[in-house]
Amino acid sequence: MTFELRGMANAPDSPGVAPPVQPLRPGEPPLAILVDYDGTIALADVSDTVMAEHVPQIWESEAAAYDAGLMGSRRLMEIEMGLVNAPGEALFATAAAQPHDPGFVAFVRRAQAAGVVVEVVSDGFGFFIRPALEALGVGELPVVTARTTFSGRRASIAFPNGHPACFVCGTCKRNRVLAHQAAGRTVVFIGDGESDRYAAGYSDIVWAKRALVQICLEAGWPYRHWTEFAEIDGWLAATLSAWREDAASLPGPVARPFFCGPELWGEGLVDPPPGAWPPARPGSGAG
Repeated sequence: MTFELRGMANAPDSPGVAPPVQPLRPGEPPLAILVDYDGTIALADVSDTVMAEHVPQIWESEAAAYDAGLMGSRRLMEIEMGLVNAPGEALFATAAAQPHDPGFVAFVRRAQAAGVVVEVVSDGFGFFIRPALEALGVGELPVVTARTTFSGRRASIAFPNGHPACFVCGTCKRNRVLAHQAAGRTVVFIGDGESDRYAAGYSDIVWAKRALVQICLEAGWPYRHWTEFAEIDGWLAATLSAWREDAASLPGPVARPFFCGPELWGEGLVDPPPGAWPPARPGSGAG
């Protein structure tokens, strides 16, 4: 039997493809909040936890190469899913047992009440995200991620939200950031790790913890440190209050030079080119 566990964005005409970004409507705060899942909404890296419990540890050298910015996530996840030899239900049960940040739902509700766009963007396996959000009571959130399918004890992964010409990432978080900016929204990105580097570098406001802090420091990107969603919820409340008093208090999106993707690297890469990380800082003269 072949089946697919729900964990992907569902556009009406193309299951698995992220819904289009909606234009900014009059009176809406010009703000979009993009949130990583593994290690961010979920307190653990759920993809890594699933691998550690159900797959032999022969994938760890590849994961280390990815963490160092030497391997693309798409290639890594294809390798990892090719090693699965366990029922899909077992992987799902492991994922479903992982805890979530207790302040996430209140944060989402505050944003939604104000008309702020909130999306989950994940460069992970994806199959466990939609069920987790439904269990938390926020199953209506858009999810931009990969599509994992199971057949018996085997698994495969597809990337409906990858870049059409760059195959380094499974899900192109960068393009989702750029799409919301093109619609006139200031983009807030919230994350914790290596899969967030190509979103953080283009976002207008970055909330970082764990490995993403070091990534931002290496690249010279400004960030705000966080440990739990309650802190970001307090910031959002103050930001919305200031915006209601003075719309100019929320600066608009800022275009940034490309430091990844086919515009800089050329088309068809599956791994970042040598020397791609850390990116050259503006004005450094490096290229």
